[in-house]
Amino acid sequence: MPTLPPARDNRRTIDSHRKPASLALLACALACAPGWAQDKDLPDPSRTSPPQHSALLTPHEGTSVIDAALDPHLHRVPGVDCSHLVHTIYDRAGFSYTYADSSDLYRGADHFRRVKHPQPGDLVVWPGHVGIVVSPRHHTFFSALSHGPGTAKYNDRYWRRRGPARFYRYLKSNESAGLLNLDR
Repeated sequence: MPTLPPARDNRRTIDSHRKPASLALLACALACAPGWAQDKDLPDPSRTSPPQHSALLTPHEGTSVIDAALDPHLHRVPGVDCSHLVHTIYDRAGFSYTYADSSDLYRGADHFRRVKHPQPGDLVVWPGHVGIVVSPRHHTFFSALSHGPGTAKYNDRYWRRRGPARFYRYLKSNESAGLLNLDR
């Protein structure tokens, strides 16, 4: 009977080939991991072209509203109600509008267009309360809450009891506001 050559230990060879593939897979997973800054609701700017002459706030511009909301200096303003807080945040982000309280915003205001699917930076409004959508995927918004400025989930029972939330997107010009709010 012929003798077979001794079995070769292939583990080292297999492991050495597996490591680069494993590292590549790990790098891909980390790069694609969902997070606040890579929210699924935000389109990938490298894959989509910006809308031409859009009067509505873009997702990228909406993130500048979120950045203004998270400015630590803003949190030092004591006793600010929700509509004044939202107005200040939009103003600091460079998107000014004539002040409107939450009830007026709920009915519709000239500088906002009602939308069905919110994006970061949009308003979420109930009769008597307003906030800024942080992550539609996680249903979070930023507003003046009972404990001060912070985030909450707009689909929590407390907020659902207030009635149906409405979402509004900022209009970047008064001229377009008049044209787009004809069906209000």
